[in-house]
Amino acid sequence: MEITWFGHANFRIKSADATLFIDPFFVGNPSAPASYKDVDDCNLILVTHDHHDHIGQTLEMAVKHDAEVVAMFDVIQALIQQGLPEHLGVGMNIGGTVSRRGLDIQMVQAIHSSTNGVPAGFVITEPSGLCVYDSGDTGLFGDMELIGKFHDIDVAILPIGGRFTMDARQAAYACKLLKCKKLIPQHWGTWPILDQNTRSMAEQLALVAPDTEMLELAVGRPLVI
Repeated sequence: MEITWFGHANFRIKSADATLFIDPFFVGNPSAPASYKDVDDCNLILVTHDHHDHIGQTLEMAVKHDAEVVAMFDVIQALIQQGLPEHLGVGMNIGGTVSRRGLDIQMVQAIHSSTNGVPAGFVITEPSGLCVYDSGDTGLFGDMELIGKFHDIDVAILPIGGRFTMDARQAAYACKLLKCKKLIPQHWGTWPILDQNTRSMAEQLALVAPDTEMLELAVGRPLVI
């Protein structure tokens, strides 16, 4: 599996049969190294919630690439009203699982807000068992422990920026609950209002969840897991 960070909460994950984007926020994203118009391959899009810095260019990319969109049912209905072809909408809800392009995708809860429906996270599992959890925007919540019990999480993608999501201390405790092997920090450094680096995250992780390794991705540079 190959993971590329395009800044903020925008990720591309490549597996054997899927090139999926999570929260493809390009326009207005000062960290994005390229335009969504430069994306040449996309067959699946996951949306955690419909704030503009997460839903981003989902509609444009889905239409251009004929890519299915997996999101909360209410978010899918809103996208259809905006022009998403119905056959590309994969609506679901908390606790549900869909299988797409060789991946099992389970929607799990998140503690945040959303214009339509409620926010969510995703647990993405390959046939090999490799498992990635993207929490989306969220605060810390105790049931992360259950997510860790139901899934053997190789990589957790968690927000650390504070103000609108968990900060570093809370994210470190989330790693302890999740028992994840690796952490990729997200939702930091985009604007001055967010935490500007990962130093505090590294310090807190060493104190609270020393068995979790932090992977600090360079924007636009793929990392093979």
